[in-house]
Amino acid sequence: MIRLAFPRRERPVSDFVAARHIDEEISFVRNDHEVNGTIHKILENSVIVKISEEDADRIGVASNLTVVSHKNYSVD
Repeated sequence: MIRLAFPRRERPVSDFVAARHIDEEISFVRNDHEVNGTIHKILENSVIVKISEEDADRIGVASNLTVVSHKNYSVD
């Protein structure tokens, strides 16, 4: 078995992203609807956000968890 390992390239994290934390409330616009939710998980380029079932229906997603890019939300 051949295992290739590539070292992860360290990338600078912006102050905005570094200041985010789990359960922080954010808002974003999706399909012309403003949606409020809480950060469930922080990723390198985005966050996974927990939204209400009603908001999930309004924006047409199957789950109450959705991915939002760091550049597409604001902190409440």
